[in-house]
Amino acid sequence: MNNVHISETVLRDANQSLIATRMPFSDFESILETMDSVGYHALECWGGATFDACLRYLNEDPWERLRRIKQKVKKTPLQMLLRGQNILGYRHYPDEVVRLFVARSAANGIDIFRIFDALNDFRNIEVAVDEALKQNAHVQGAICFTTSPVHNLENFVQLGKQLEAMGCHSICIKDMAGIMGPQEAYDLVKALKATVELPLYLHTHATTGLGPITYYKAVEAGCDGIDCAISSFSNGTSQPATETLNYALKQAGYETGVDDLKLKEVNDHFKPLRNKYIESNQMNPFVMGVETDALVYQIPGGMLSNLIAQLEAQNALDRLDEVLQETPRVRQDLGYPPLVTPMSQMVGFQSVMNVLSGERYQTVASEIRAYVRGEYGRPPGEINPELMEKVLNGEKPIEGRFAETLKPQFEEAKRALKGLARSDEDVLSYLAFPQIAEKFLKERDERESTVVSYTIREG
Repeated sequence: MNNVHISETVLRDANQSLIATRMPFSDFESILETMDSVGYHALECWGGATFDACLRYLNEDPWERLRRIKQKVKKTPLQMLLRGQNILGYRHYPDEVVRLFVARSAANGIDIFRIFDALNDFRNIEVAVDEALKQNAHVQGAICFTTSPVHNLENFVQLGKQLEAMGCHSICIKDMAGIMGPQEAYDLVKALKATVELPLYLHTHATTGLGPITYYKAVEAGCDGIDCAISSFSNGTSQPATETLNYALKQAGYETGVDDLKLKEVNDHFKPLRNKYIESNQMNPFVMGVETDALVYQIPGGMLSNLIAQLEAQNALDRLDEVLQETPRVRQDLGYPPLVTPMSQMVGFQSVMNVLSGERYQTVASEIRAYVRGEYGRPPGEINPELMEKVLNGEKPIEGRFAETLKPQFEEAKRALKGLARSDEDVLSYLAFPQIAEKFLKERDERESTVVSYTIREG
């Protein structure tokens, strides 16, 4: 029987999926050393929305958070999710910024970089992969899984071959909407295993209820590792439960290397936190159930809650069904992009505008215009010619890699932050989220000057 690696997502994706990444460092600091002794393959703890949420909502420096996790977690590799040329934001950055971000992430504690592009256009991950390899980190290239007339087994296998040729150490199949069925998982893992020689990992969500069966069939097909969440932060739009999968796999004779008693300690720590988040309405019952509509609309849980928030803001929640029906049509018009950040937000926003304005594409969102122009990369399928004409107005779309047209930005940002930024990390935070990071850095200075003056008065 094979070994099956289990990676724990409670510090990033589970927390992001269930409570919009609002878990402060203080809520899990005391359990980190125990988590380090469980036997996890990795702790996913950074990237995705953690960076934005730390600065915007938690009043934490994301770099300091990473360093503090690394101080406590000595044995287990720390993993992050990186959006290739988008880094952690929603637009493309010049290559020098991508390289510096990867280098500083490695220096601050990241061991495994899981790198993806929303369109599976791997020109957009080349630079991040190359820099992570130079930093001697483990590079895991990700394939965004989706279903459409232009996505099939052969297409995904070709993507796997590309990742192997780029020098990735392992491959992740990233099923962000939880729509991968068990047979699809079995067939895809089998096909990739027959084609590439790299270890293969599967990431899914429990949104549709398929997660545990899909994982089990993937492992039967030879999958090397899966992402799970400790049970008190599992299921719903999060990942399947760590303890459940660990139990089932061990019963079937697989070795996970995970200590069952330590897992219980970890869950005992997070259980009261779950109750706290439910009582404060941070954990919405809506994201905790099974949502099989995702199988019809292919809308990930985070995207669905986003759509609901947009409609509530417009006093138009009664039009949710219309928006859900419009979303696959917009996706088709755009050449079937996988619905993962930033494409999920872009497709969702345009769908809401199409429904509320009463006329499709009466207004085209600026991000959709950029996408049609080719700024986000090569679409998987053909964009609706009428939409192309409306947006481009006779112009030609970009053929090459958009990042190559961008001027360096780091030194200019450094000058703009003179007196505020104390490190390259501060400048990178500003480049990722300018207004939010600048506000955070100013308030940091104010907080520290207040503490200093108080201490002097006390003295």
